[in-house]
Amino acid sequence: MHILIAPDSFKESLSARQVAEALRKGFSQALPHASFDLMPVGDGGEGTMAALIDGLSLEIKTHQVTGALGQPVNAHYASKENLAVFEMADICGLEKVPKNARNPLRVTTKGVGEMLAYLTQKGFTQIMVGVGGSSSNDGGIGMAAGLGYRFLDKQGKELEAVGANLGKISSILPPKENTLQRVSVTIITDVTNPLCGKEGASYVFGGQKGLPSQDFESIDQSMRKFYQLANPDIFNLAGAGAGGGMAAGLVTFAGGKLLSGIDAVLDILNFDQRVKKADLVVVGEGRMDKQSLSGKAPVGVALRTPDDIPVIAICGSLKDDLPDFPSHKIQAAFPIIASVDSLENTLAQAQENLRRTALNLGNLVLITKNNFTNER
Repeated sequence: MHILIAPDSFKESLSARQVAEALRKGFSQALPHASFDLMPVGDGGEGTMAALIDGLSLEIKTHQVTGALGQPVNAHYASKENLAVFEMADICGLEKVPKNARNPLRVTTKGVGEMLAYLTQKGFTQIMVGVGGSSSNDGGIGMAAGLGYRFLDKQGKELEAVGANLGKISSILPPKENTLQRVSVTIITDVTNPLCGKEGASYVFGGQKGLPSQDFESIDQSMRKFYQLANPDIFNLAGAGAGGGMAAGLVTFAGGKLLSGIDAVLDILNFDQRVKKADLVVVGEGRMDKQSLSGKAPVGVALRTPDDIPVIAICGSLKDDLPDFPSHKIQAAFPIIASVDSLENTLAQAQENLRRTALNLGNLVLITKNNFTNER
């Protein structure tokens, strides 16, 4: 039996590579003669760069840029030849901001623009940006400021490029030089949400970043007002709401093109060829919920898997808004949490819980295989 293991990272717990290794350990205990293909994946959020580093043997480097709270941070990028890859989350991600300081209208995304400018100066002509896991809701204007754009109010006064000022902007001054003119910017995202509306950046993702629900409507209107000025066509673009509107900003101010994160990663990792050898595909993420079904890593992998190869999901937890399985080409989904415990302890036990769950599922596969053989 050949098992392809293609999990995403378990947020705040394990990298995708660590998840894959723990699953292999458990399955190999039950199925000692099985072979494995470990393919850690990312879908545009945290961990995407790690998956690409794994698959493309990229070299990791750092560059100092502005962090979410205005402080200098050493952000990572990975590169090879003319390609460079980095994640918004590594610069101004939600996990980079202490809980008592989270305010998506006041944090800055300037460092994303600074990183783009730096990589362009270094001579990279293909830049991929993962826009998941952001702490911001600024429509990407902070990033634009990092590229040299300036934003003015009705009186011609320059405004700070943060989400709180979106509705006050009356004019946009471009940089003197377009440094991205010869650069291809690819935006990889794990969501398909539009920029505005009830399914947009503010309504869907604002709450988890610290926006009060009673402010969703006014903030959404400010975002809409700004993009009526900056790029009215953006409202029809699926995925523009990713990263608190960072995707919209990269399209508008950096000439970026949107790609489904998981499809971009699977293409780069040659998934379609590798999966043909598999008898079983195993996917997973920290928590699977209804939002996972709209194109995140587990479902993205499952939808690309041939119909005659079963797919199972092994996740940290399963939210109660999921449909009954089989669904979205995933035959069954299993949580790994063994007992009620604190969040801290549960996260710390993830590796062992993964191994144990994979062992039990491997034993089930063995029983099924033996019974099928006996019936034959």
